[in-house]
Amino acid sequence: MTQPYVALPDKPYLSAPGSSTAAGLYIGGSWRPAADGGVREIVNPYDASVLTVVSEATAADAAAAVAAARAAFDGGPWRAVPADERGAVLHRVADLLARDRAEIALMESLDTGKTLEEGGIDVDDVVAVFRYYAGLADKDAGRIVSAPEGVFSRVVYEPVGVCAMITPWNYPLLQLSWKVAPAIAAGDTMVVKPSEVTPVTTLKLVELVEEAGIPAGVVNLVLGSGATVGSALTEDPGVDLVSFTGGLDTGTRIMAAAAPTVKKVALELGGKNPNIVFDDVDLDTAVDYALSAAFFHSGQVCSAGARLIVHEDVHDAFTAELARRADAIVIGHPQGEGVRCGPLVSAEHRAKVEAAVARGTEEGARIIAGGRRPDDPELSRGYFYRPTVFVDCHRAMDIVQREVFGPVVTVERFRTEAEAVALGNDTDYGLSGGVWTADAARGERVAAALRHGTVWINDFGPYFPGAEWGGFGRSGVGRELGPAGLDEYREAKHIYRNLDPKPQRWFG
Repeated sequence: MTQPYVALPDKPYLSAPGSSTAAGLYIGGSWRPAADGGVREIVNPYDASVLTVVSEATAADAAAAVAAARAAFDGGPWRAVPADERGAVLHRVADLLARDRAEIALMESLDTGKTLEEGGIDVDDVVAVFRYYAGLADKDAGRIVSAPEGVFSRVVYEPVGVCAMITPWNYPLLQLSWKVAPAIAAGDTMVVKPSEVTPVTTLKLVELVEEAGIPAGVVNLVLGSGATVGSALTEDPGVDLVSFTGGLDTGTRIMAAAAPTVKKVALELGGKNPNIVFDDVDLDTAVDYALSAAFFHSGQVCSAGARLIVHEDVHDAFTAELARRADAIVIGHPQGEGVRCGPLVSAEHRAKVEAAVARGTEEGARIIAGGRRPDDPELSRGYFYRPTVFVDCHRAMDIVQREVFGPVVTVERFRTEAEAVALGNDTDYGLSGGVWTADAARGERVAAALRHGTVWINDFGPYFPGAEWGGFGRSGVGRELGPAGLDEYREAKHIYRNLDPKPQRWFG
């Protein structure tokens, strides 16, 4: 494909390449520039050109956003809005997202490098998340608690307060919806900080939230680096909860920074996810799903099936077919016909992937597909990397244990069910895993034995807004989606009423 990208739509919060000004912060119900006028260039990962220019917030901007959210929560009308009306707001946001689906999919594709088709799937998923929490908003008013005669006891749920939401670069819109939708349903106010690499669709979502009629100060947006803006939000005593999706190292720093003010913390920190294949499956189907598990969005997925564990009797046939199909994957322009993998998100991230591949080779793992940049000169300016398959891998290797977050899959062998489970659990993470078998009882046994937050049997990757998402171990703290995803943004309060108080005379 030689024609240029379809350009980003004109938006007041997106400045043209070369601009020295931008007004992309949303604080207290109005769009504004950064306090010092700072801006940042957003790079197109396809060809390294400048896609747009956005505001770059300061710590003072973060403080102003927290103050606006605090004022809206403590003294504004939002807390008095009935739950069914908050649900109606979420439905309006969902309607607006569906209305602008094509535009949003384009923005997501341009910003992240994922294919246009993937961008559209993301929008559909985001609509579903908003509709799910719209329906859940007024469904749980609390419960009556059994109590002695003469006492009326109940538990009610209230919003946490001001929430700081720090989101990743790989699924900026989707991951934000997992936080914003339940927080609105719960009645919280919030300050959103997307990754500084991919902020475009977050800006668009805030535009739609404003159009949906949410009161000023309920949703606030600051753009900028994690070191400056993210740290300011995490440490601010006016923030009651920090919800972060991203890397393990950053997550541990957030926990430490939140500790002095004893904030609630919700963390989703990725995984090194096993995909176990027994010898009784249809290999064509299992290979097909393994490719999607490992290489969707060029492997830049926290739940990617990046660690294949294959029964020794089918290992050679499975890996040969996996490598053949991996080498046939079309990578290129995200809007190109037939393209299945776009570029990685940045030059810095591709360098990390290349370093991981080099370590794997040094450790003795053998590459049977990919392991290099593409040869096509049209792709030379972008951040592309071929889908890569490693064999001759074992559990002690860094390439097996460490999250690569790119188009790289390792393959290990196993003999017995017990060995497969032991390998699948041999990780510091515990986000997700899969098991492939024609034996339904074995599938259930293995799923029960795997210490991962989501386990798929004869599938890999799907999720539903109504099912909790999160991990064991170093994959994080708390859950998103489902009823538990709403509970993250609520506090339980016990109200005890004595119906007939009389003197106790405990002290005479």
